[in-house]
Amino acid sequence: MADVSDRRTVTPVVPRAAKKRKRPDITADVIRDRIMASGLSPGDRVPAGWLDPDILKVSRGTLREALKLLEFQGLVTSKTGPGGGAFVAAIAPENALRMLDNLFLFAPPSIADIYAIRSLIEPELAASVAADSLTPEAFEALQDTIRLYEAEPASSEDEYRQRLAELDFHAELARHSSNRLLGFIAVFLLSLLRDMTVCREIYQLPNPELRESGLNYQVRLLRAIKAGDAERARAIMREHMREAAKYMMERAAMRERPRPAP
Repeated sequence: MADVSDRRTVTPVVPRAAKKRKRPDITADVIRDRIMASGLSPGDRVPAGWLDPDILKVSRGTLREALKLLEFQGLVTSKTGPGGGAFVAAIAPENALRMLDNLFLFAPPSIADIYAIRSLIEPELAASVAADSLTPEAFEALQDTIRLYEAEPASSEDEYRQRLAELDFHAELARHSSNRLLGFIAVFLLSLLRDMTVCREIYQLPNPELRESGLNYQVRLLRAIKAGDAERARAIMREHMREAAKYMMERAAMRERPRPAP
C-alpha cells in the first residue's frame, strides 16, 4: 500500500465562469428573437406590445438600453414624432464587415491564415459565378475592374492603386455570386487584407511581373466565366490563389528578417 505522505496535492481545475449577462443584453435578445420568429421585414414597425416594459418585466431604462443595443447592431431604427416608434432595419453588409474587422483589429490573423481560407473559398466562388451565367451588365462590371490596372503604372502610387483594383476584381466577383454566404466570406477576407499593415507594405513594393501575372489570371478567368465553364474557372482560381499565397508569404517573411547592421 502506498504511503499517503508521498501523494501530491492536486489543485482541481475550475472552469472559468461565464460572464454574467446584463439585463439590457438579455432584453435585446428577447426582442430580436421575437422579430426573427415573427417574420417581420425591414421597414416593418415593431409592435408596441413587444416593447412594453411591464410585459418584458424590465424597467424603462433597461428597455431604452436594449433598443440602443439593437440600433447599434443595425437591427432596428427609431423614429420620433407622429407615426414614430421602432422599425426593423436591414443591416448593411459594409457595416457588418466593419464590425467583423474590428474583432481582429488588435490581433489580426496571419497572411497564411487568410490565404488558407481564400484558397478554399475563391475557387468555389469563381465556379459558382461561371455556373450562374452572368448578365452582360455584371460581366462588364468585372471587365471594368481589370481596365483600372491594364495600363503601365506611372508611379509607385499608381502601382499601389492597381494592386487594390485587383482586389476589387475579387470583390466584384463575390457580389455576383448566387451564394451570398460564400460571397460575404470572400469580401470579408479581402477587407482583412486591405486593413493589414503588412499587406499594405507588400502592395506598395514595385513588381511589374506580378501585375502581368494577375492580369493573365483575370483574363483567363473572364473567358471561363463567359463560357459558363465552372470547372475551368475553379482550376484557374485555384492556381491563382496558390501563386498569390506563395508571393504574399514570401514577402511577409522577407519583411520580418532582421536587417544587417550598417
